[in-house]
Amino acid sequence: MAAKRCTAAPNDPRTDCSREGLRRAVLDNLFYVTGHAQENASPQDWYTAVALTVRDRMLKAWVEGVERIAAAGDVRCVAYLSAEFLIGPQLGANLLTLGIAEPMRQAMADLGQDLDAIVFHEPEPGLGNGGLGRLAACFMDSLATLGVPAIGYGIRYEFGMFRQEIEDGAQVELADRWLRHGFPWELAPAGHQYEVRLGGKTHMETEADGTLRVQWTPAKTVTACAHDIPVAGHGGTHCNILRLWRAEAVDAFDFRTFNAGEYFSSVHDKIFSETITKVLYPNDDPYQGKQLRLGQQYLFVSASLQDMLHIHRSLGKPLESFHETFAVQLNDTHPAVAVAELMRLLVDVHHLDWDTAWAVTTKTFAYTNHTLLPEALEKWPLPLFAEVLPRHLEIVYEINRRFLETIQAAHPEDPDLVRRLSLIDENSPRYVRMAHLATVGSKAVNGVAALHSELLRRDVLRDFATIFPEKFTNVTNGVTPRRWLALCNPDLAACISSRIGTRWLDHFEEEIMRLEAYAADPEFQAQWRAAKHTNKQRLARLVQQYMHLELDPTAMFDVQVKRIHEYKRQHLNILRVIALYNQLRRNPGMAFVPRVVLFGGKAAPAYYLAKQIILLINRVAEVINADPVVDSRLRVAFIPNFNVRSGQYIYPAADLSQQISLAGKEASGTGNMKFGINGAVTIGTLDGANVEMRDCVGEENFFLFGLTTQQVQAVQGAGYSPAAQLEANPELAEALDQIASGMFSRGDASLFRPLVDNLLHRDEYLVLADFASYMACQDRAATAYTDADAWTRMSILNVARLGMFSSDRSIREYCRNIWKVPVA
Repeated sequence: MAAKRCTAAPNDPRTDCSREGLRRAVLDNLFYVTGHAQENASPQDWYTAVALTVRDRMLKAWVEGVERIAAAGDVRCVAYLSAEFLIGPQLGANLLTLGIAEPMRQAMADLGQDLDAIVFHEPEPGLGNGGLGRLAACFMDSLATLGVPAIGYGIRYEFGMFRQEIEDGAQVELADRWLRHGFPWELAPAGHQYEVRLGGKTHMETEADGTLRVQWTPAKTVTACAHDIPVAGHGGTHCNILRLWRAEAVDAFDFRTFNAGEYFSSVHDKIFSETITKVLYPNDDPYQGKQLRLGQQYLFVSASLQDMLHIHRSLGKPLESFHETFAVQLNDTHPAVAVAELMRLLVDVHHLDWDTAWAVTTKTFAYTNHTLLPEALEKWPLPLFAEVLPRHLEIVYEINRRFLETIQAAHPEDPDLVRRLSLIDENSPRYVRMAHLATVGSKAVNGVAALHSELLRRDVLRDFATIFPEKFTNVTNGVTPRRWLALCNPDLAACISSRIGTRWLDHFEEEIMRLEAYAADPEFQAQWRAAKHTNKQRLARLVQQYMHLELDPTAMFDVQVKRIHEYKRQHLNILRVIALYNQLRRNPGMAFVPRVVLFGGKAAPAYYLAKQIILLINRVAEVINADPVVDSRLRVAFIPNFNVRSGQYIYPAADLSQQISLAGKEASGTGNMKFGINGAVTIGTLDGANVEMRDCVGEENFFLFGLTTQQVQAVQGAGYSPAAQLEANPELAEALDQIASGMFSRGDASLFRPLVDNLLHRDEYLVLADFASYMACQDRAATAYTDADAWTRMSILNVARLGMFSSDRSIREYCRNIWKVPVA
């Protein structure tokens, strides 16, 4: 794969990108950093040496990027605030970005090492969990590639959400100790530390000039310390910053307490402070978990805004023009407390008057909503918010008072409007509505797919959209084709480049469409199929190695990998698998398209039904994979600990992409895009970005099933009866009966009773209602797969017509429509 190549002076030990220069640099880092000679170096030592060698070659552009942001002048910098950045392993991506993968491969071969093995050794950074974090990482890649000055702000979690293992079919959560060997890509710049207050109380003080001001006396103060990760754009000429905050105690050790014999008390502040950034998404079921999570969110928001204000003031600019220096994007509601925090900093610390501070604040922020599920719209109990952030609750009250006064004056005809729009949910118990705070405090609010944005305006934030229609817009999500095609699928990328060149790497939207001219070309189709087969073999080897299950790479790879949730309907998929299994048992000689059905994804630790779905998938797999009647024509596997690394094997291997959430529930999805640009054909509902993807690829190249959003609302409004679905579909009734009888639970009829009862008596996500349509659509997909030429044409057209789903296009739209930032 040809790529832009970093340029550097030959023989410069820090920047020389030649084979010999890289070889020498790796040996130097191996010896002088890890302290090992070549003969006794471990795989970790080799990885560290190679990573540091690559990082050196990024740092010149990174330092220039820092200086460019610090001396921005009239250039507006994007600040992307996100609780997650699921950046994935960095070594392979940075080798591709710099264009030095091949000389590094040769250099390592000269040293008797396999570069692929070294790349595979890198641990997955535990900085995110799902689509929200992966989107943030794709956006950082695109911002750097497009030359837009940007800082990503987040949290440096010591432990990721959890490492998932499967024991006896069930999910088990283990600590994700991703930092146990350090992280060679980060730097900890001195001077980027900020104090962050928590708890305590407020009081009024009169200053010497007679001004009355609020003083906040905190119960605790912690220090937020910056850790910077360079994010290089394709070609390595532009590099931005991912700045993550780690909490530490202001005074880590109380020497007097220690000398008094109170040894544990002497390090109490250190333990408390470091806990704040210990774990990604701590369980917030208990009260203490909620305290910790709110404290986490506030720490990174406060430190980030203090950092931005420091940069702005260092430029000699007045605070009134802060919004001209930074465009701040709130990635969902996790950083929404930033609205109140910027007001606190401007009013309490820097002494701007309220109206001026509010004008600056509302010109600074923009808010991306990522959910249509009411329970996922973050809100905090009022007593908890008051305990953790007492000053911010006062500011929220004042924002709310002023906002509701204007609403009441403008809309006296609707007295209930004030209640609906209030930042405070006045129902018992009372809550702070973070989505409302983000909406009121932002200049723009966007959804992440056309359907999602429509439903956001119509349902979730309807009153806000009615009163402030100019605030609402759509920016459909995208994924970076560098990681999600060029890096993870080198054979297909080479196949594409052989026909249209390599410009698609950073001009995906305009270049990839040229591939359509080759969709029916027999020679190109053969190359395409060969690349797909290679990817399936690669995934099959991995499954064999780690799961001891043999997969047939000539079978259809039918894949659903994503967070486990009822609305994503993995249980609809496994019910379909049981029905297929029953068909084979009844008629072993039937014509049957061999399938490998793959699942993957994590369930939240406290989400019982999601964990039941994982257990059911694994128990069904246990029965089917051991049945000689099936004779390997149907294989089922749950790939544990799904993450970016495993995704780089799974997406390129898929033939059929399962995007089967209930219509109107998925905001966008990005897995659908990753599958699509790797040549998988989608089977799915009209939900999220599926709608736009189907429009792009053509309805004949997309397997559509299920109720539409309007039909879902009609069915639920008419009094939906799950039992009626069973009466109309004996195949579905049989599958549920088998689960309930213990056929897939080793005779234990009670094991899956909660899941079965939920489907029989509630079925909130209309799994049973969509089953018949899903089965019929699966039959159409299987029939289509038997025509290799027609299927390959569909696969090529899916890639050729999905150019708009590049994150580069998304970032251009943010820059043009929301941030008002020029793109280089």
